Amino acid sequence: MTASHPRHRRALVVPAGMALATALAFLPNTAATAAPAHQGAASADAASLSYVVNVQGGHGAPAHVKKAIAKAGGTIVTSYEKIGVIVVHASDADFAKTIRKVPGVQSAGATRNAPLPSAATTDLGSPKVLSAAEVAEAAQEAAAGQDPLENLQWDLPAIKADKAHEKSLGSPEVTVAVIDTGVDDTHPDIAPNFDRAASVNCVAGKPDTSEGAWRPGAAESPHGTHVAGEIAAAKNGVGMTGVAPGVKVSGIKVSNPDGYFYTEAVVCGFMWAAEHGVDVTNNSYYTDPWYFNCKNDPDQKALVEAVSRATRYAERRGAVNVAAAGNENYDLASDSITDPSSPNDGTPSDREIDPSKCLDIPTQLPGVVTVASTGAKGLKSSFSNYGRGIIDIAAPGGDSTALQTPAPPATSGLILGTLPGGRYGYMAGTSMASPHVAGVAALIKSKHPYAPPALVKALLYAQADATACTDPYDIDNDGKVDAVCEGPKNRNGFYGWGMADALDAVTR
Repeated sequence: MTASHPRHRRALVVPAGMALATALAFLPNTAATAAPAHQGAASADAASLSYVVNVQGGHGAPAHVKKAIAKAGGTIVTSYEKIGVIVVHASDADFAKTIRKVPGVQSAGATRNAPLPSAATTDLGSPKVLSAAEVAEAAQEAAAGQDPLENLQWDLPAIKADKAHEKSLGSPEVTVAVIDTGVDDTHPDIAPNFDRAASVNCVAGKPDTSEGAWRPGAAESPHGTHVAGEIAAAKNGVGMTGVAPGVKVSGIKVSNPDGYFYTEAVVCGFMWAAEHGVDVTNNSYYTDPWYFNCKNDPDQKALVEAVSRATRYAERRGAVNVAAAGNENYDLASDSITDPSSPNDGTPSDREIDPSKCLDIPTQLPGVVTVASTGAKGLKSSFSNYGRGIIDIAAPGGDSTALQTPAPPATSGLILGTLPGGRYGYMAGTSMASPHVAGVAALIKSKHPYAPPALVKALLYAQADATACTDPYDIDNDGKVDAVCEGPKNRNGFYGWGMADALDAVTR
């Protein structure tokens, strides 16, 4: 199935009370105006591109490889010795081709098709937020023991998080890293649980730990802040409640001011998480510029290898990596998909790909928990990607209110979350489903503090509520099947092992 696709976030951004047509449209990418240098502006020449060079053996960076990089006109930005990935800037269009011939180099490829970005770009606007009147009305209707906006969060009882909170809010010894567009740690619902030591800006491909570097710019996407609130908004009598409101959350900013998530930034993000005690990472994005990275292309092959090494290293160091499945209603287990959006920083064209050979990274990488989205009626969201053997688990990511209407007092079929500047708003997408699973994984880790990632994932799947295929799946009731689910109740293409279960996470 062919669908138009924006260049990064796996979320539909929707203000409260907006019409159906808007509810199913992606918000244009927001970008920073006159962004500070720590937000990822490159100092390299405007004609330079960024590359990853993967050395054989998966560790170290031999001196002769570094010399060859310099001889080929490359400048090493940083070298991740523990996984054998070198980030390089170079202006020679043949740089990767030259370096691939060097003994000891397994693969090398450009991480982008456009030159490194400027610090200043056009401000394209930002979404509306929950109005003061809506906040006040929700607060008046909140039940005893609820945060003021919690009664708008139909997604919490959908995974039994409300019941789980009666038993446990999660441990402050557990940290979930939001690898995303940045997190506003000054938000009153995020500040109590924010882990500064595990936060960083990775946009340039190497860590920037300057104060506030992890925050989004004034006009940049609120996506990461929304995700952070879904995971760990404090149960503090203010605003909303996260799935795991007692755990810590950190911000690892990997999206540049233009809204791209490039490989070098993503690698940096996983490496930072691995080295700073992170227990769970949430990844609600795909790695630009290729929606699917085909291993028969030398550049794309190198990107898959670099991110794979980073995710594997993070898991070896104790992190459970959770990722969004994507929003195109693609069957990721099919033989062929039309990808119309790649490369999204160049000239995209329709290309037929085999999703078993061309991977959406990081979500399709081995070991990564792949999350599908459900709506307020518990059905696969109209937009959610699916696929037997691909989807591991499902969780609320929202859907059009007209398609899946929540029970009162909730009024929107979308997901409420925190927004920069102390605000709240609705969004939808597998971007919103993934943090629900990350939150449940954090609750499991809180209950079983010594459990390695493999056990946390095993418990996550074993505790999920098995959900049978929706057959036929005609989400808009127009008489046409919109997607075909395959597999048994406890392992199928729509819901994987089933719906994430927060109550079991804190009691079993």
